[in-house]
Amino acid sequence: MSVGTVKVRLRLAENHSLKGKRQVIKSIKARVQNRFNVSIAEMEDQDRWQVATMGIACISNDGHQVNRVLSQVVEFIAHSRMEAELVDYDMEILPGP
Repeated sequence: MSVGTVKVRLRLAENHSLKGKRQVIKSIKARVQNRFNVSIAEMEDQDRWQVATMGIACISNDGHQVNRVLSQVVEFIAHSRMEAELVDYDMEILPGP
């Protein structure tokens, strides 16, 4: 069993409130979960309304599949027409025994 995580940092330049940020994050989470069947949550910067950091996790029997899914998630977020700009990401894959 392999476990992969990716930490995604987003910039919400057009956002002007925490309420607006919550709406954008909720939309991103729903789209990513529905399309890729991964776990996703906001993990840092909850009090900053123009920055969001999200954690995404994937588990599979195949490490290559984990890498492929998480790479697709990053590409999806980066190229989606959402109100967020991908600033940075950090991926880590832990191979199984």
